[in-house]
Amino acid sequence: MALGKPRYRRPVLEEMRIRSLGVIDDAVVELSPGFTAVTGETGAGKTMVVTSLGLLLGGRADPALVRIGAKAAVVEGRIVMRPDAPAAVRAEEAGAELDDGALLISRTVSAEGRSRAHVGGRSVPVGLLGELADDLVAVHGQTDQQGLLRPARQRQALDRYAGDAVAVPLEKYGSAYRRLRAVAVELDEITTRARERAQEADLLRFGLDEIAAVEPVAGEDAELAAEAERLGHAEALASAAQAAHAALAGNPEDPEAIDANMLVAGAHRALESVRSHDPALGALAERIGELGILLSDVAGELAGYADDLDADPLRLAAVEERRAALTQLTRKYGSEGTVDAVLQWAEQGAARLLELDGDDERIAELTAERDGLRSELSLLAQALTDARVEAATRFASAVTEELASLAMPHARVTIDIRQTEDPEGVDVDGRPVAYGPSGADEVELLLAPHPGAQPRPIAKGASGGELSRVMLAVEVVFAGTDPVPTYLFDEVDAGVGGKAAVEIGRRLAKLARTAQVVVVTHLPQVAAFADRQLLVEKTNDGSVTRSGVTVLEGEDRIRELSRMLAGHEDSVSARAHAEELLAAARADA
Repeated sequence: MALGKPRYRRPVLEEMRIRSLGVIDDAVVELSPGFTAVTGETGAGKTMVVTSLGLLLGGRADPALVRIGAKAAVVEGRIVMRPDAPAAVRAEEAGAELDDGALLISRTVSAEGRSRAHVGGRSVPVGLLGELADDLVAVHGQTDQQGLLRPARQRQALDRYAGDAVAVPLEKYGSAYRRLRAVAVELDEITTRARERAQEADLLRFGLDEIAAVEPVAGEDAELAAEAERLGHAEALASAAQAAHAALAGNPEDPEAIDANMLVAGAHRALESVRSHDPALGALAERIGELGILLSDVAGELAGYADDLDADPLRLAAVEERRAALTQLTRKYGSEGTVDAVLQWAEQGAARLLELDGDDERIAELTAERDGLRSELSLLAQALTDARVEAATRFASAVTEELASLAMPHARVTIDIRQTEDPEGVDVDGRPVAYGPSGADEVELLLAPHPGAQPRPIAKGASGGELSRVMLAVEVVFAGTDPVPTYLFDEVDAGVGGKAAVEIGRRLAKLARTAQVVVVTHLPQVAAFADRQLLVEKTNDGSVTRSGVTVLEGEDRIRELSRMLAGHEDSVSARAHAEELLAAARADA
């Protein structure tokens, strides 16, 4: 990996190039490491900046985004980061490399809907972009606000704010919860299948008893087969052995008969008389002599074989009876049709029977472990609740303080933490509680917008403008604990104006001291606080070209702020107000 020289302490999205996406033909967006405001006329394509970043970070590829007439939309990003940043490490694991301290990311979406992704010069699965996004950017728009209205998301947000105070007991709780689930599943399987397991045990006992009654011995079937073959042909074997013996050694009843031993002996005598004249012939004489010795040995063994051959029909009947008993076993328990396979089945069956016979003991062990885990889970869940309650008090107080600066001086934010009851749940202090992977708590953010108002869920107790300010206050409070280095707000200031708008701009600038902030806004009060203001504007043909996204400075920025204030840039009073806004923002910095 090319190390490069780190320019920032945290990852910073320096630049995006957008081609053939929506109204954008070809444009380059250069972002500040601090606070960047993106402004422009309604419909000019400001939101395409948010869409582009969403694609760059693994968002859904919609072919409808591809500009009409183009084959594909392309978004490229340059993110400067240190080599040890989590995103850089993850990208390197995927084979990517930093280019002079920057990670280059690109996403292509074809008009047919195909999508491709590249990271650090390497083609990668689109899913990798989503993994990198978790460490790089938090996108907040109207739909993201709706997501934060869900209690589950609010609990996650509170846990993130609490840090180790919740993370440590949550990890212990999660381990106990997973073990409890595993124990419960095994216990349920054993108890619900008790009848089936009892039937299996009975069949195993029957089979093992049947095998034990026969007492088979390894290899016995092959030996008995050979013995049965020999006993069944005893007379033929004896007759053949006797005939062979007579051919080799002669027949005592026919002294004049010629046998093999006699012929070999004659051949040996014939050569012995002349062997001294030729060594080659002498060697043949030696071999014939050896042949005579071998014939004598074989003849002797044939005589012994014939004498020892047992033709007892009782023994044959016993062998056949034993073979029938073994065959019955091999048909039922020997998958390979052998006694060895029967013995293997018996060994495995005995082990399985031991396991099944231990069900009662195992049920007792699992029940005890389950009860112990329930007690442990109860204590861990209470520790989680206590940590969340403590963090909720601090978090709600900090958000309420921020709202006072956002023209909501009388608003009060509280967090309701409660346990969901479940008739079949685990009793905690006499209450049946429903435990989940993250504990037994439900967390809900409540807002009382003015004195005397009852706290209500923010989805019901806040107007559109108030909701935007609550979400911004939440993000400002999160800024000190959130590891995400870049925030993107898509008109999160919608429905806000006047003094509240100024305070939103001030709070975004405060957030930009610890993170990169990109805001798509229509409010001049917000844009005035930006370190860099980008103007998105269309050409006459309705597209945003390469020159359609410009960095505003000096007179150009004053003219744009005047347009945002009064609807046109030539208003004297609007110019004065714009200059006043910029001066106030600089003074506040």
